[in-house]
Amino acid sequence: MTKLRTGGRILVDNLLAQGCERIFTVPGESFLAVLDALHDVPEIDLVVCRQEGGVAYMAEADGKMTGRPGIAFVTRGPGATNAAVGVHVAFQDSTPMILFVGDVARGDRDREGFQEVDFAAMFRPLAKWAARIDDAARIPEYVARAYSTAIGGRPGPVVLALPEDMLRDKVQAADRPKVYPPVQPACAMATTTLMGLLKDAAAPVAIVGGAGWDKGAAHHFAEFAERIGLPVAAAFRRQDAVPNSSPVYAGNLGYGPNPKLVQRIREADLLLVVGPRLGEATTDGYTLLTPDHPDQILVHVHPDPNELGRVYRTDLPICADMREFAELAAAWEADEIVPFSAGAEAHREWLEWSNPQRRDTALDLGLVVQHMRETLPADTIICNGAGNFSGWWHRYWRYHTLPCQLAPTNGSMGYGVPAAVAAALRFPERQVVAVAGDGDFLMNGQELATAVQQGANLIVLVIDNGSYGTIRMHQEREYPERLSGTSLTNPDFAALARAFGGWAETVERTEDFAGALERARADRGVRLLHLKTDVEFISSATTIGKIRERARR
Repeated sequence: MTKLRTGGRILVDNLLAQGCERIFTVPGESFLAVLDALHDVPEIDLVVCRQEGGVAYMAEADGKMTGRPGIAFVTRGPGATNAAVGVHVAFQDSTPMILFVGDVARGDRDREGFQEVDFAAMFRPLAKWAARIDDAARIPEYVARAYSTAIGGRPGPVVLALPEDMLRDKVQAADRPKVYPPVQPACAMATTTLMGLLKDAAAPVAIVGGAGWDKGAAHHFAEFAERIGLPVAAAFRRQDAVPNSSPVYAGNLGYGPNPKLVQRIREADLLLVVGPRLGEATTDGYTLLTPDHPDQILVHVHPDPNELGRVYRTDLPICADMREFAELAAAWEADEIVPFSAGAEAHREWLEWSNPQRRDTALDLGLVVQHMRETLPADTIICNGAGNFSGWWHRYWRYHTLPCQLAPTNGSMGYGVPAAVAAALRFPERQVVAVAGDGDFLMNGQELATAVQQGANLIVLVIDNGSYGTIRMHQEREYPERLSGTSLTNPDFAALARAFGGWAETVERTEDFAGALERARADRGVRLLHLKTDVEFISSATTIGKIRERARR
């Protein structure tokens, strides 16, 4: 006979059984029973954050890095709605995550009680599964199912609502053992067909990264691609899918890709897509690779059968675990495939594209990134939110060991600092850099307090051009010289960082960056460099002047 435990203690015990090591939270009175149970479980690190958006972003980033669900706890109403942004990131990024939401007592439901929301209905479009636990004895069942759902097939978020009185109930419950994702091996017959298609292809290209991708998949797929000279492009914000030093790495797709890579994709007769969903950003609005892709053969490998054929006409769908498929491909006797020269050619084109040329501006971000890649460790983790500022790192940084890029594919602002906190806690021995625009930073800059409280070591670069730069760029393209709603008045970001207890400097000239970065690296804790840039240089590829000139034609 199992002993009586509160629902809160049963929940914590079952999280521990599933391998949970860390929980991100803003505490709420709706789940006090869980907080009380955590008091006696030092095996789980409780990271107390300053806003629920930061909580959800940190949990999502943790799930990206570990492959197991990142765990977040928030309270009802405002807490849950604030956290919804991170759930959306997890859904579009195919990241395993579980959000637990404290809820009103069961007897008060449907009275529009204090902060009451129907969370199952609210989160259903944003999550793989959203439900409420009404019986404390069933908590082990729900937690096991949540983990299984979050990591199975296409990974994603799960949301479970926890009525506060249910968490106080004392019941008997049988704990569930740790669950693992079902591993789908690649079909040998389908792989034989793929190898035949590659043998007959003249200009194949692979696009990789995404759901279920891990170090094993990266290693084995790079081995396979290098053996046959297959160009490998990374999907949007999946640039660490294979080491960029691979002699067949061709660069990244998304916003502002290398025009030569774009042309290579357009001219490909065979596209081998391993992992990505082929979303809007990767395909440039479904135009680079159209849903019907005439004159191109599409082989799509994905761990979830629901994604295969969902948008794109798929000539050869292969439902398989990413590592299993990559291992099979690497071990395949493909001697009948004459190695392609295209892999080496595409890599040379990427190297040329990813080397910055000096620009006539006081603080040149291209040269900033170049100096960083020459001085920081190869396995540095770069974390960024959304904005044109990220394009300099996407273009000029050399991503290496997975995971070393934490960036939201759904283009969510405010992600970089919370993700960097999660990375610094997960990999304390590695260099972590958060890159944030001025508008982007102020959406979750308060999480510097969390970093200081946790003793996290990270460097934050705030790129300040006094503008919501991405929107300004689109505005100039559509309505040149008619500014409205995109200018910003900013604080002294260096002074703000010092107020949080960090070290900080302001940099306004390219030649001053190297010394500032060296001083930042010599310190520990939170270190922030406030980089003041000219809004004229609106992206890594163009200027406002050039945009206006094109708009006038």
